[in-house]
Amino acid sequence: MQEIEYNRDMALAYARRWALSRNPAYYDFTGIGGDCTSFASQCVFAGSGVMNYTPTYGWYYISGLDKSPSWSGVNYFYNFMTTNDGAGPFGEEAVLSRLQVGDIIQLGGENGQFYHTLVLTGIRGNIQNRRYYVSAHSNDAYMRRLDSYNFARIRGIHIIAVRTP
Repeated sequence: MQEIEYNRDMALAYARRWALSRNPAYYDFTGIGGDCTSFASQCVFAGSGVMNYTPTYGWYYISGLDKSPSWSGVNYFYNFMTTNDGAGPFGEEAVLSRLQVGDIIQLGGENGQFYHTLVLTGIRGNIQNRRYYVSAHSNDAYMRRLDSYNFARIRGIHIIAVRTP
């Protein structure tokens, strides 16, 4: 397999276009678990162009009824992105200061469970006074300040590159 660069500009352009509406090519999971991770997957796919069609453990979307658990499930998405050694995007858990636009942030509760996936769409300020802006579905947002969310835990996923089959 060949590794190619993750196109952060394409991921950002997708987020800008679809953060406050829905792309009709994808099922809207709002109301049945939420659409946040599906939206994040759509953004990452826009920046990678490669899905992993491995049954059960891959990362793919064919239809609302034919998709991998990692396409729309918070923890499944994390597990795929941080352990993928096959086709598609892959990354690593990273602290906020190491993230770039187009990377992913997940929010969790005091119980240790992560429940919300956001796309990092802006970084402002200097290292001592950095502000992060995110875009998301479920509670639709574009360039919302990360510090406006209530959460007990946070983790970042830095997308390193993409493997092509």
